[in-house]
Amino acid sequence: MEALSKTSPIKSVNPFNNEIVATFEVMTDEQVDSKIGLADTAFQSWRKTPKAERAQLLRRVAHLLRVRGPQLEALATLEMGKLLKESRAEVELCAAIFDYYADNGEKFLADQPLDTPLGSAFLSYEPIGVLLSIQPWNFPFYQITRSAAPHLMAGNTMLLKHASNVPQCAQLMEDIFLEAGFPAGVYQNLFIPGSKIDRLIADKRIKAVTLTGSEPAGSSVAAAAGKYIKKSTLELGGSDAFVVLDDADVEQAAEAAVRGRIWNAGQVCVSPKRVIVEEGIADAFLEKVKTKFAALKVGDPTDEQTDLAPLSSEKAVADVIKQVQQAVEQGATVLAGGHRIDRPGAFMEPTILADIQPGTAAYEEEIFGPVFMFYRVKNEQEAIALANATDFGLGGSVFSSDDQRAVNVARQIDTGMVYINHVTGIAPELPFGGTKHSGYGREQSPAAIYEFVNTKLIRVTTAENAY
Repeated sequence: MEALSKTSPIKSVNPFNNEIVATFEVMTDEQVDSKIGLADTAFQSWRKTPKAERAQLLRRVAHLLRVRGPQLEALATLEMGKLLKESRAEVELCAAIFDYYADNGEKFLADQPLDTPLGSAFLSYEPIGVLLSIQPWNFPFYQITRSAAPHLMAGNTMLLKHASNVPQCAQLMEDIFLEAGFPAGVYQNLFIPGSKIDRLIADKRIKAVTLTGSEPAGSSVAAAAGKYIKKSTLELGGSDAFVVLDDADVEQAAEAAVRGRIWNAGQVCVSPKRVIVEEGIADAFLEKVKTKFAALKVGDPTDEQTDLAPLSSEKAVADVIKQVQQAVEQGATVLAGGHRIDRPGAFMEPTILADIQPGTAAYEEEIFGPVFMFYRVKNEQEAIALANATDFGLGGSVFSSDDQRAVNVARQIDTGMVYINHVTGIAPELPFGGTKHSGYGREQSPAAIYEFVNTKLIRVTTAENAY
């Protein structure tokens, strides 16, 4: 969480040239309290709003996202540096998620009859109140969407504490909700530092909290939520295994690995970070990866021909460089890259690390940048053991020409998601979330809408038939 002082302004900095483009004043405690009160008041009427009306407002948000797409795309690229074409895909994904819950929300929230031999019974899904959503910068609109769309559809209201380096994106989303016709207070943005979060969680008017972020941030939020007996969901870091079996299409696997790792300049929780290849094809795979890395075009993220964008900030690139240097000091070998690129902006060379030993920092930690950790293994069982040799368990991939073999391997990897012959992906109808230190709870799919509802049993029977 950001360590901002009480009076430090929130700054929007373009990582392509490190220029400050906007500043926002931190909200006072009184302003925040007022917003919590408005959210709580709005909940009392929003919860009673017919689901069909909620769905219509979600559709309106999806429409506005598409209409204002160029503005949103440009702003995401300006504030956190991602390729414009990636920002474009992100905005369309957000629109699709809002449409998904608009189209399916009523069905998901319908009463569910239960079989019982005496009388009748059903489950009623009812909203719980004001939710606090704490989101990171790497997908400034998508991170908002995957928490807001299902939970607003369910009848909850929401307060967003977004990452402090994407304040314009945060404000624009609130503007879009209001433009779409959402009642005041149903969705609000908070300009506050991370140091204020515990105070929010303690507030009785806030009923639950959802966070996407780092492992330390998740631990802090979970502890605070537990202290006040509030539900939480966490999507934390990942050190995803990208397993390439010896019968895989080497060209296909190498292309997917490279594209997956440079996606968002490597700043994706589910990008392939630990590349695990059976030794029979390891050399061929590695040579293809090196060739593809060398051919990448680095530069202006607004240029449609650019492949690798800057990292999100000077601190981000400095942190990744430090991790690579520490890995080398602890015995790892740099097979490609490893340095900052000598040009303005927060750019880093795509990097391959090998010879990483258990117990070292690189073996244990997530590297949030364009860095492969390459492992050569003797066989399938060794690949599975290495894939599981991490505290994280978010996503993962298995590449093989035999789908059934790949599925059998996937079943043995302890993680929340495994994709066969594809990097871990995103779709509105597919659940997203992890296990172990990667967190708990699910976003997207039908599962998400049930995270913050009261699943209430209602039973109809007679006194003589009760039990």
